[in-house]
Amino acid sequence: MTYVYVWLFAIFAFATCGGYSGQLRVSVDCQLDKASSNLSIGIDFAYPFRLHQVSFEAPLCDGRRRERLFLIGDYSSSAEFFVTIAVFAFLYSLMATIVYIFFQIKYRENNRGPLIDFIVTVVFAFMWLVSSSAWAQALSDVKVATDPDEVQELMSACKVMTNKCGSVQGPHWSGLNTSVVFGFLNFVLWAGNIWFVFKETGWHKGGPARYAGAPPEKQAVTFNQQQPYNQGSFDQSGGYTAQGDREQASEYSPVGGPTSYSNQM
Repeated sequence: MTYVYVWLFAIFAFATCGGYSGQLRVSVDCQLDKASSNLSIGIDFAYPFRLHQVSFEAPLCDGRRRERLFLIGDYSSSAEFFVTIAVFAFLYSLMATIVYIFFQIKYRENNRGPLIDFIVTVVFAFMWLVSSSAWAQALSDVKVATDPDEVQELMSACKVMTNKCGSVQGPHWSGLNTSVVFGFLNFVLWAGNIWFVFKETGWHKGGPARYAGAPPEKQAVTFNQQQPYNQGSFDQSGGYTAQGDREQASEYSPVGGPTSYSNQM
């Protein structure tokens, strides 16, 4: 099994997710108190997306008072789970590559290496599917929670009809979308490698060999057991037949006939 692609795709998966940081900007235009307006309220968030800890200040459009608000949601569990699987997959693929290159004999000794590799590959394929699905759902929720239109609903000033609130800048999602794609690509790679690793195990190599080799062995044992009896029967029958032929030949032989006749004379 070649782990080069698995190694690279795991790096891309945790790098695009774990290294993400985004920003959104909204504006509050206070019609009755222009001095209180803030036309560029920046809200920064990043991995692991504990949005309930992300705070920002917004004007109340009532003098110079401001309110402190927090985004909604905590999506750190799905994000950290996804990154953890990616990191462990990277470390395992790196270790497996070293073992394949430098410890090939040890790897195939007693069939333990291929069996362990097969089990780990199945586990990683399953975990990639689960973590990628969970992270895809969490990313969808993060997009909703950081939508500038949704954030405006948290501001008290935006609930007053006389004030004008708007979206200045939304987050860029290309990096996180890429992380989800790499997550499912990793699942495809690990799932596809299950068959190739299975071919290295004794389950694949020994099973057909035992099935194909059993009848000849059974036949060989049966033949060996029957051979002395058949041979002995053949020898006995052959000896008996040969002896009878010799006796008949001695009684009716033309050579012996005259000799016996002359003796009688």
